[in-house]
Amino acid sequence: MNETVRVVLADDHPIVRDGLRTLLGSLPGVELVGEAATGREAIRETVLHKPEVVVMDLQMPDLDGIEATRQVLKAVPGVAVLVLTMYDDDDSVFAAMRAGARGYLLKGAGQDEIANAIRAVANGQAIFGPGVATRVLGYFAAPPRVDEPFPELTGREREVLDLIAAGLSNTAIASRLALAGKTVANHISNIFAKLQVAGRAEAIARARKEGLGGTA
Repeated sequence: MNETVRVVLADDHPIVRDGLRTLLGSLPGVELVGEAATGREAIRETVLHKPEVVVMDLQMPDLDGIEATRQVLKAVPGVAVLVLTMYDDDDSVFAAMRAGARGYLLKGAGQDEIANAIRAVANGQAIFGPGVATRVLGYFAAPPRVDEPFPELTGREREVLDLIAAGLSNTAIASRLALAGKTVANHISNIFAKLQVAGRAEAIARARKEGLGGTA
């Protein structure tokens, strides 16, 4: 590893990026080399700059942080992804781990905690915030049965796919799940990318083959 830890920052909120940019600029031995506001931009910036660390938000437009993490590591295998997000649910934590993230912090983390985590993952360590670490340890102490289809999807994405397979329109799905139409569209885009399907018909066929679609 280089003496200087080179970082790409991926977050769709300008205020969050501004704060992290200021923090990273104040840290000795850390250099911010790229910024991204979407998942696809995160991949592009990582391929372009080949940093040691990518600080990755999970909820971003066009490609979420889980899939962006997976594609970043496929394109630049040596990079360490540190997730920095507001989501602390099991689906998000374990989806990020399965995608290859080396660290997982919540956005309430202090500046010292973030700085230490960046250096730690750059050195090959795995870092989790206190609440997340407890959940991870509990998971490995008593692993749940993994018998749900499409484990690469988050719980919410699987729920959306189930409703797609049941024949519901985007509008009906949004109403059923109390989500904005744009949020549903983003989930569907992520589902298609993760399942590598060309469109709705192919997604429905795969979902029904796995027993989804009976919830309408």
